[in-house]
Amino acid sequence: MAAEMTPPVAAPDFLTRAGWGDARIEPLAGDATFRRYFRVIQPGRRAVLMDAPPPHEDPRPFLGVARHLRALGFAAPAVLAEDLDHGLVLLEDFGDARMREMVDGGQADEVTIYAATIALLAELHRHPPATLPPYSRKEMHREAGLLTEWYCPAVGLTIDTDTYRAAWDTAFDRIDDAPPVTVLRDYHAENIMLRTGLSGHTALGLLDFQDALVGHPAYDLVSMLQDARREVSLDIETKMLLEYQRLANPGPQFLDTYAILGAQRNAKIIGIFTRLWQRDGKPRYLDLIPRVWRYLERDLAHPALAEVNMWFAANVPVDKRGSFLKEPT
Repeated sequence: MAAEMTPPVAAPDFLTRAGWGDARIEPLAGDATFRRYFRVIQPGRRAVLMDAPPPHEDPRPFLGVARHLRALGFAAPAVLAEDLDHGLVLLEDFGDARMREMVDGGQADEVTIYAATIALLAELHRHPPATLPPYSRKEMHREAGLLTEWYCPAVGLTIDTDTYRAAWDTAFDRIDDAPPVTVLRDYHAENIMLRTGLSGHTALGLLDFQDALVGHPAYDLVSMLQDARREVSLDIETKMLLEYQRLANPGPQFLDTYAILGAQRNAKIIGIFTRLWQRDGKPRYLDLIPRVWRYLERDLAHPALAEVNMWFAANVPVDKRGSFLKEPT
C-alpha cells in the first residue's frame, strides 16, 4: 500500500468507538486535496472512511451540506460516525458504480444518465438554498486569477493582471440575476454514483460537495457538461442545456451566464491543475489541461465574453495553450 494511502493513526480507535473495530480497511481514493477515502469492510456491511486531516481540511462543511441534501430527499451519504478533532467521518457506502466508468464502459446509456443528472439539478434548484456563503464576485475573481497566477508563469508568460481582472468584470456584469441556489461546485461524472434498485433522484449518489456555496444555477451545469475529467461532446452539452431549460425555464440570459461561468470555471481549473503539478507534485493533472482549454475556448467564443476573449487573444498565444507543459515522466 502506498504511504499516502495508509490509514490514519487515529482510525482504529475511531472505528472501534463507532462499532467497526474489527473491520478491514482498504484504500479507496485520494483526490486533489488532502482528503483521502478508505473502504471499511465487515461481513455483510461496508462503509467509507473519510480522512480530512486538520488543519488542512475541515469536514464540517461536508457534513452540513450532506444533511441539507438528505433533508430535501437527495442521496448524499448518511453520516454514521464522526470525530472532528481528527477529521474522521464514517459514511454510507454508495458502492463502486461510478457514473464515469459506467457510461464509458457501456453499462449505462450516456444520454439517459446525463438527463438524470440534469433533472436532479432542476429539482435541487426548486428548493431554497442551504445556509452557506455566497459565491461572490470576489471569489470568482480569485478563482479566475489562478490561471494568471500559476499557468501563465509556467509557460513563460508575464501578463498584466489589472487588464485581466477588468475584462472579467465586464463579463461578470452580464451575469443574470437568477434566484440563487445551492451550488455543489464539483458536480461531475466522477462524483456521481449510480445506485442500483432505486429510481428518481435517489438513484444518483452525490459525493464531494464540501465546497458548496450559494450561487447561480448555471454553475453546476457547467461542472457536469464541461467536465475536466471526462470528455463531454458538444452534442450532449447542447441536448442537456435544452433539457434544463425545458425543466427549469430559466431567463433569456441563461446561456450567456452559462458561458461566462464556464469560462470562469475552466480558467480556474487550468490554474489549479498547473498548481497541482508544480507545487504538489501531481503531474497526472497535466493530461487533463488540453481538454479544459478546449472548453474554455468554446466559452470564449460566446459574445458575452468578448472582452475576455480579446484579452486572451492579446496575451495568451494559441501555441501557449493546451498540452505543451512538461509531461509526466
